[in-house]
Amino acid sequence: MTEQQSFYEQVGGEPTFRRLVHRFYEGVAADPVLRPMYPEEDLGPAEERFTLFLMQYWGGPRTYSDNRGHPRLRMRHAPFAVDRAAHDAWLRHMRDAVDELGLPPEQETQLWNYLVYAAASMVNTPG
Repeated sequence: MTEQQSFYEQVGGEPTFRRLVHRFYEGVAADPVLRPMYPEEDLGPAEERFTLFLMQYWGGPRTYSDNRGHPRLRMRHAPFAVDRAAHDAWLRHMRDAVDELGLPPEQETQLWNYLVYAAASMVNTPG
């Protein structure tokens, strides 16, 4: 009997998630709506946190929780006004990043559906 692969393994593991998040943050770095939400001058720490989170979420190593505890995503984003414009900008950069991965359609859809859900769940400000 063969063991079922996690989504993390199916899409190529750590290198795939690092490519995804790196491409996403390339867009964030120049985005006038999103960039102010990152207080650190260097986006590197945020990029690493997001990479580790996504890797863990999709069945990879638990490094994120080992280092930071429970994700508590809404709480961690609460200090920032996340409105519809931020939601749309986030998804625009994430769409570019997902497209560059060239995943098979089934995996691309599964990943994208999660990202759309995640973006909507972070909105905490009308507008």
